[in-house]
Amino acid sequence: MAGIMQNPSRQTPQTAAVGTIRELLAIAFPLVMSQGCDTLMMFTDRLLMSRVGPAYMAATMSGGLTSFMLMTFFVGLIGYTNALVAQYYGAQLPQRCGLVTAQALIISVIAYPLLLSAIPLGIGLFRLMQVPEEQLVPQIQYFSIVTLGSILGLLRGALSSFFSGIGRTRIIMLSAATSLVVNVAAAYVLIFGRLGLPPLGIAGAGFGMIIGSASGLCILAVSYVRANHRRDYGTVRGLRWHWPTMLKLLRFGSPAGIELFLNLTAFNLLVLLFHARGPAVAAAVTVAFNWDMVSFVPLIGVNVGVASLVGRYMGAGQPDSAHRVTMSAVKLVSCYALAIVLTYSLVPKWLVQLFLLPSNREAYQLGIFMVRLVSVYVFADAMQLVLGGALRGAGDTFATMCLSVAGHWTLFLGTFTMLRVLKTPTRVAWVVLVVLIWLLGAIFYFRYRSGHWRHLRVVEPELDPSEIPSTA
Repeated sequence: MAGIMQNPSRQTPQTAAVGTIRELLAIAFPLVMSQGCDTLMMFTDRLLMSRVGPAYMAATMSGGLTSFMLMTFFVGLIGYTNALVAQYYGAQLPQRCGLVTAQALIISVIAYPLLLSAIPLGIGLFRLMQVPEEQLVPQIQYFSIVTLGSILGLLRGALSSFFSGIGRTRIIMLSAATSLVVNVAAAYVLIFGRLGLPPLGIAGAGFGMIIGSASGLCILAVSYVRANHRRDYGTVRGLRWHWPTMLKLLRFGSPAGIELFLNLTAFNLLVLLFHARGPAVAAAVTVAFNWDMVSFVPLIGVNVGVASLVGRYMGAGQPDSAHRVTMSAVKLVSCYALAIVLTYSLVPKWLVQLFLLPSNREAYQLGIFMVRLVSVYVFADAMQLVLGGALRGAGDTFATMCLSVAGHWTLFLGTFTMLRVLKTPTRVAWVVLVVLIWLLGAIFYFRYRSGHWRHLRVVEPELDPSEIPSTA
C-alpha cells in the first residue's frame, strides 16, 4: 500500500491543470463516448422497429423506459459507487474502492428477484394509462424480455462506477462500444430473421439488447479482476459483505436511487400521457424524445465525470478545485448545447423523416414542432446534469434529491393538467413542458450557488487496518 501512495500517477493532481477542461475531458470524454454508444444502441433499436411499424417503435420506447423505471432505485444507489470510490481515491485510501464496489455488486444480485416480481406491475401500468391495443401487446412483450436481462445492466453499472471513480474510463468506453456492435448485429438478425433464423420482431430487439449488455459486462469483469486491480484496490479479496461500507453506500446512495426512481416514474407517466392521445401523437412524441435522448444521454458522461472529479477533490479536502472542475464542465456543455440547438432548429424535417414519412401528415408535422422545441431546453438540461453531478459528487445527495424530484413531478403534473384536466391541444402542453424544464435547471443553479456543498465530508480521514482486504 505504501508503494501505491508513492506513485504520483495515483495521487490527486496538484498541478496548474487542476480543474481545467483538459483534465475533465481526460475523464469525461470516454464516458461521453460510452453514453453515446448506449444512446445509439437504443436509437437503432427504435429505428429498426419503425421499419416494422410506428406502433412497434412507440412500444419499444415505452416498454424499455418502464423496464428501466423499475430498475432506477437500484441504478441510482449503485451509481453512487462512482462518487464514493472517487472520494476514497482522492483521500488515498485505495483498498476501500474494492470494498465499495463489492457492496454494489451484492446489491445488484439482491435486486434481481425483486425486479422480476415487479413485471406484473409494469403491465398493469400500461393498462391503467390506456395504451392503445395495437401498441399494448408488443409493448408488454418487449418490456418483459428486457426486464429479464436487468441484472446485466446492474452489474455493468457497478463495475463502470468503479472504473469511473478511479479515473480509468477508457475501459467503460470499450465496454459500451462492444455492447453497441453486438446489440445492433444481434437485433438486426433476430428482428428480421437473417442467417436462417425466424423473424422475431420486437422480441428480437429485446433479446438483442440482452446479448449486447452481456458482452459489455464481460469486458468490464475481465478488467476488474486483473492483477493490478486486485493488488491496488482489493477487487477480488474485497468481494465480501462489509457492513460499515454497505451502510455508507446505502446512506449516501439511497437518495440518489430514490431520486432516479421518482424522476423516471414521472417521466414515464408523462410519456404514457402523450401516448394515450392516439397513434399519431405517440409516434410524434417518440421521435421527439428519441432526439432528446441523443442530446441528453451523452451529457450523462459529463455528469459522471464531474461527480468523479468533484468527489476526488472533496475527498482530498480541495473544494476550490472541485469548483473549477464544475465551471470547466459548464463551459464545455454550453458549447455542446449550442451545437444541438443549431442542428435541431435548422433541420428538424430531416430528423423527423428518419422515422416518419411525410405522408403520415399529422404525426410528421407534430414531430417537427416537438423537435424544434427540444432544442429550446437543451441548455437547461445540460446545466441540470453538470450542477447535479457536482452536488452529488460532493455528498449533497438528499437536498439534490428533493429538488430534483419536486421538479420532475411538477413536469408530470403540469402536463397532466394540460392534457387531462384542461384538455388543451398537444402543442400547448409541449410548450408548458419546455418552460417547466427551464425552471428545473434554474433550481439546480441556485442550489449549487448557495455553496453548502463546500462544507460536506463523506469519507473518514483514516483507514481502519482491519477493514483493508488482505493483499497477501
